Amino acid sequence: MNLPSQFAERTRALMGEENYRLLENALQGDAPVSVRVNRDKHDMPVSGEQVPWSSSGVYLGERPTFTFDPLFHAGCYYVQEASSMFVERVLRTYVTRPVVMLDLCAAPGGKSTDARSVLPEGSLLVANEVMRNRVQILAENLMKWGNAEVVVTNNDPADFTGLTDLFDVILTDVPCSGEGMFRKDQVAVDEWSVDNVQICWQRQRRILADIWPALKPGGLLIYSTCTYNKEEDEENVAWIASELGAEILDVPVQPEWGITGNLIGEDFPVYRFLPHQTKGEGFFLAALRKSGASTPSGRRDDKMSGKKEKKKEGKGGKQQAMSVPKEVKSWLQQPDDFLLEVKGTNVIAFPKAHAEEYALLQHSLRVVHAGVGIGEMKGKDLVPSHSLAMSTAFEKEAFPKAELSYEQAIAYLRKEAVVLDAAVPKGYVLLTYKDVPLGFAKNIGNRANNLYPQEWRIRSGYLPEKLSFVW
Repeated sequence: MNLPSQFAERTRALMGEENYRLLENALQGDAPVSVRVNRDKHDMPVSGEQVPWSSSGVYLGERPTFTFDPLFHAGCYYVQEASSMFVERVLRTYVTRPVVMLDLCAAPGGKSTDARSVLPEGSLLVANEVMRNRVQILAENLMKWGNAEVVVTNNDPADFTGLTDLFDVILTDVPCSGEGMFRKDQVAVDEWSVDNVQICWQRQRRILADIWPALKPGGLLIYSTCTYNKEEDEENVAWIASELGAEILDVPVQPEWGITGNLIGEDFPVYRFLPHQTKGEGFFLAALRKSGASTPSGRRDDKMSGKKEKKKEGKGGKQQAMSVPKEVKSWLQQPDDFLLEVKGTNVIAFPKAHAEEYALLQHSLRVVHAGVGIGEMKGKDLVPSHSLAMSTAFEKEAFPKAELSYEQAIAYLRKEAVVLDAAVPKGYVLLTYKDVPLGFAKNIGNRANNLYPQEWRIRSGYLPEKLSFVW
């Protein structure tokens, strides 16, 4: 790999000649492979080295054939770069009670699924992505992860400015110049320039200024990038502290982890992951607390003015007139914990504990996914949703089950026709692999209609000669 000359010059000045040479050599090698296990779905141990700052992260000895692993598609694990799993360390240090959290730049969903796994029960996670083509990937990954206390939105950071004091925690993994991705992404190398670094640090400050009013006094901001330069890293952290009013926080680490601190001679704590010192890709993180006394979550009726009037407009009346089918309650483990509503022809379940925040978010933002998609009403029929099959709130005994072989599972995930055993009853059937839900099919006897989402299907028509899996 030929690194840009100006990158080399700038990084050498920041790190020193010896450290730069070690970094340069490390970038010529292969990146480590790591996954994070979804303990709510599959708690079997994984063979590999534990990621030391993550409770469920594991380094793998080789790269498995993830695309052809049904348990990957079932949300049993997430393929995530190990350095970025450090977000868990911050949350476990500073979040000890249920919170409302925003992951602002969330796609494809690695840090969102990580946060959702470690937030205290009763927390609500709002995962946002500004790019429309990427927000669908984010929604897919969070649906597969299965937690119902999630809202996925598709908004610009400026859209959150008016949601004053809504969030206890905001994670801003801001768009950056991508220097930390050089080892994995040649495009990042080709597109790098000093001008782009300048554009990035200025854009990052605009994003932070836009989002700052939405963070409660006393709230936690996690600022991160996947780049090395001081402008996007330490200098922006110093700007947050001085201009926005924040205390820079310590996060406990162990010396053997090889995490590097501040490189610009200041005494405030930051956390740099450098590939020649830590087992992972380039990553930078700082934790900050907004000045002011912490405030408990309270009612926000003032921000919801106009909400009822809005419901009366357009299709609102028609949607309110439709009733939720009675069988829906039997499809959830704790149905009384959920609000059930019909949106168009879709039935949605959302946790009652977050009803107030949900109403506010629907009023203010473009919501792509929320809670659990239960099913779609087609005439007198309610077709169960794939979101339901993926949810950990799903009552799996509500449907007859059919266990698939590996070959059947791959055919199902390709959205091909699946033939079930003659003993499987007709109607909607939950298909499982290794007793883990994969999705639904409608068994009509001689064949089963495949209900796997078309846009999620495995597009490859071949199987590799050698298959290897996480388990």
